[in-house]
Amino acid sequence: MAIFKIEWTESTWNPVTGCTKISTGCKNCYAERMAKRLKAMGQPNYVDGFAVRCYKDSLDIPLRWKKPRMIFVNSMSDLFHEDVPESFTRQ
Repeated sequence: MAIFKIEWTESTWNPVTGCTKISTGCKNCYAERMAKRLKAMGQPNYVDGFAVRCYKDSLDIPLRWKKPRMIFVNSMSDLFHEDVPESFTRQ
């Protein structure tokens, strides 16, 4: 769940973290800055900083929610990054 407020969403869900800068639009990436803070805070999903990582144990998190909600999926990564296996994305 998010530790910051995004107006248009009620929750965030990040079964994948990390990304690769591929354009000048990535220069001021908020997710990379947030990942540095989360790593400094000791958040386990960010021990590798902003490296692409998949968390299989996070895939069922939305299934545990009791009420429907607007979800920002992968606010901290690129779900379709080349290092994310297609089999993981399908799950």
